[in-house]
Amino acid sequence: MAWGVGVIGAGPGVSALHLPTLDRLADRFAVVHVADSGSGRAAELAARNGAAASSGTDELLADPAVEVVAICSPPSEHARHVQESLEAGVRAILCEKPLATNADDARAIVEACRTARVPLVVATNHLYDPAWSRAKHHLVSLRSEVRAISATVALPPNGRFHSAVTELSPAGAPGRGAPDLADPDLAAGVIRQLVLGLAVHDLPVVRDLAPDLEGVDFAVPVPPIGYAIGFRASGIPVLLVAVMVPDGPDPVWRIAIDTSTDRLDVEFPPAFVHTGSAEVRVRTGELRMTSYPRSPEDGYLREWGALAELLDGAATMEYHEILDDALFAIELAEAAAAAVRRGTGA
Repeated sequence: MAWGVGVIGAGPGVSALHLPTLDRLADRFAVVHVADSGSGRAAELAARNGAAASSGTDELLADPAVEVVAICSPPSEHARHVQESLEAGVRAILCEKPLATNADDARAIVEACRTARVPLVVATNHLYDPAWSRAKHHLVSLRSEVRAISATVALPPNGRFHSAVTELSPAGAPGRGAPDLADPDLAAGVIRQLVLGLAVHDLPVVRDLAPDLEGVDFAVPVPPIGYAIGFRASGIPVLLVAVMVPDGPDPVWRIAIDTSTDRLDVEFPPAFVHTGSAEVRVRTGELRMTSYPRSPEDGYLREWGALAELLDGAATMEYHEILDDALFAIELAEAAAAAVRRGTGA
C-alpha cells in the first residue's frame, strides 16, 4: 500500500529533491496534495502527480487522502507545521532541516510527536547517505581514534541563503546585495542563519562522532556569503568552512576525518541532483589510497525509506536522537553568533 503524502512547500527542494524521490518510491508513497504559501507554484508541482493543490495548510491537513506530511516550508515555520500536522492526526512526518530554530520549539514538537506516537524523520540526507554508513563502519571496525573533523563547502549562489542573510538588514535600509558584515550584530545573525540553514547538513554526521559540544573557539562570516567556525566536541577539534562565490569553481561538499591510522574523505554530490551516494576515500600513510564503490541510492531515498520502515513497524523511533541533533545545531548556532559579537575571529 502506498501512503498518501501531502507536501507543505513548493520551493526548489520540493521540485528537485522530494518529488523525484517519491516518484522512485511509488510502491511506498504517493503524492496526493501540494500546498504553497501563496506563490501559486503548488498547482504546477501537483500536476506532475495528479495531486490536489492549495495555498496555506488548512486544505492539505483536512484532506483525508493525506496520511504523511512532508514539511518543506521555511525553517521558521517548521515547528508550527509539525504541531498543526499532529493536531490533524497524520500518521507520520518528514520535516526538512532544521527541525526548529530554537530549543524550546525543538523540545516541544519532539515531545508532542512522542506523546502522539507519530514517527518523525528529519531530512538530514548526509546522515542517511549510504556512504556515511560505510565510512562509520570503517572507523568503528578499525577502532580508530578520531583526532580532527572538517566540513568544507564551496557552492554557487543559492537564493535561499541570500534571502536569509539579506533579510537581516535593518528595517528601512536601502536595498543591497548583502548585509554589512562589519556590523557585529548583523554578522552574528548571518552566522546563526547559515549554521541552521547550511552547516546543519553536516552536523548530525559530526555528532555521530563527537556528540558533546564543548565550545566555539572562533567564528567569522566569509564574504560574500559563508563562514569559518572552529569548535570542540567530545575533545575533538572541528572546523566548518563554507563560501558561496558567483562563477566560482565546481561545487565541493566534503567531510574529512583525521584519525590515528588514516584520513577519510567523504565527498558528497552537489545539492539538488540525484547521482547516487557520496564517495568515500581512505588514505593510509603516503602511498595507499582506497576508494569505496558508490551506491546508486542517495540520502534522499534513504531518509524516505527510513520513514517507510517506521510506518511499517520495521524500525524503532528514536525521538531522543532527533532532539539531540536539533539541540546540537541550535546550541552551535547560538555559540557561533556569540563568538562573532565578541569579535572572536580566526
